[in-house]
Parts: sequence; structure tokens; C-alpha cells
Amino acid sequence: MDNPEIIKNVKLAINPKYQDWVLFKNGTYIIFDNADTIKNVNEEAIKQMKEYGPVFVGGPAGDFNTIHLNQTDGWLVSGHGYGMYTYVNPAEIENKTPNDIEIGLFGRSKRDLDGQKPEIIYTNSRKK
Repeated sequence: MDNPEIIKNVKLAINPKYQDWVLFKNGTYIIFDNADTIKNVNEEAIKQMKEYGPVFVGGPAGDFNTIHLNQTDGWLVSGHGYGMYTYVNPAEIENKTPNDIEIGLFGRSKRDLDGQKPEIIYTNSRKK
């Protein structure tokens, strides 16, 4: 999935009341409730991604929930780390009728990629 497509889908997936968020290359994003108190949101996002993004067997990052979206196709996978979610597009999964575990494991693997090599592709901010 190319960047404009993932950005569009993530914008539709996020509740509009949340205006401050940072999106990483593989679809993981972090919502900031208090962005106005953070000196550099991108630096903070990378710090949190390095801390909470990587998945270790038996660690808290292994737990996840799958959220079905209404405003766009796909799902969000939530887990360890406040305000951190990973967007999964149906086109990314081979099984055309995946269950929540398949979606969650795939989303968790995408989050792990973002955690191992965090690369920000988009920052949304209420202050322009």
C-alpha cells in the first residue's frame, strides 16, 4: 500500500477529536493527548515506538485487540503502549475472510517492524 493510501485510511480510522498523531511507515501510529506539552512530537513518537513497538515473545507487546473500522476498510490492532495502534488493510492479508487473531498477529508484526526501524511518514497536528 502506498503512503497516500495508508494516510487516507488512517485519517478515516482515527476519531476526529484526536488531531495530534504520528504515523510510521508500516501503519503504526501514536495519538498524543497532550501534544502541546511536548517539545518535539516526532522525537517523542520515535522514543515511544522504540520502547513499545518491538514485539518480544512473552512480553506485554504480544497482547493485542482487533478493532473493526466503520469509516474505512480494514482494522486497527491495539496493544501495549497508550495511544498506539496499527492499521491493517484487507489487501495486505491473503485470507479474504480473516479472523481477529489472524488480523491481530499480522498487525502486531507490522508494529514490530515499525518498532525495530521507526520511520515517520506523516505527522498530523491541530496547530498548523
